[in-house]
Amino acid sequence: MEYHKAVLLTETVDGLNVKPDGIYVDVTFGGGGHSREILGRLGDKGRLIAFDQDEDAFVNRIHDARFLLIHENFRYLKRFLKFNNISKVDGILGDFGVSSHQFNVAERGFSTRFEAELDMRMNKNSSFSAYDVVNKYTEERLRLVLFQYGELRAAAGMARVIVESRKQEPIVSSKQLKNSLGRFLPKHRENKVLAQIYQAIRIEVNQELEALKEFLSQTVEVLNPYGRLSLISYHSLEDRLVKRFMRNGLFEGEPEKDVFGRVEIPFKKIGKFTTPSTLEIKKNNRARSAKLRVAEKL
Repeated sequence: MEYHKAVLLTETVDGLNVKPDGIYVDVTFGGGGHSREILGRLGDKGRLIAFDQDEDAFVNRIHDARFLLIHENFRYLKRFLKFNNISKVDGILGDFGVSSHQFNVAERGFSTRFEAELDMRMNKNSSFSAYDVVNKYTEERLRLVLFQYGELRAAAGMARVIVESRKQEPIVSSKQLKNSLGRFLPKHRENKVLAQIYQAIRIEVNQELEALKEFLSQTVEVLNPYGRLSLISYHSLEDRLVKRFMRNGLFEGEPEKDVFGRVEIPFKKIGKFTTPSTLEIKKNNRARSAKLRVAEKL
């Protein structure tokens, strides 16, 4: 089974406008598809640094003198570039979300298709898992997670039911979680609602939006002038952060104007966002919600 099929492979790497002797970063190495494409466009003096917090991805490590794979979350981008004596880079690629491998390994607990213990950790060394969210969060905190990250209208009722259910016995498996929330899972929409619940818990477990904000904020400092950001998002919460940051360097609000009414922004948008073709979606259904945005450092 293929570890992970790179989404929008050519389009995303094209977005970097790769220079043969440049330094590039792939912050979501995964199966290594995007990294291999970047390396194929680099010359002997070019360099690629990749990040992945999931140790499983290291089976795909590329043996190339120009390549370095770092076992860390991309929220530590600047720190580990500095550690490796790199202050500036020419482009950064990110393909966010869950890899096919993570979805397909039942015991990781990412997929609604499998019966598994509540886990959902992208970094298996982390001590905090979906079990902790479901069994230890207050009702109010659970409601916020389900509402903000799953965009679930019934978040309040779901949180109440989870808290009542766990009083009887800890909720340790996906089956128990599904059974406890049965009344909120109409047959014609069961998979969709479950996916929203899983998304909410997964985002909380891995602090995905906080990590994305930290990462994006650092890109302004580490990119050279005319360096590119080429980023793929899979749901509206991620995409909204990427879109706003590329537009004005902020996650909310508008940038301040100087005394002359001018606004200083760090990036300019390159083209419109890109989505996968019908053919790509046919070959890889997980690509269906992908949205690629590209920006250039001013």
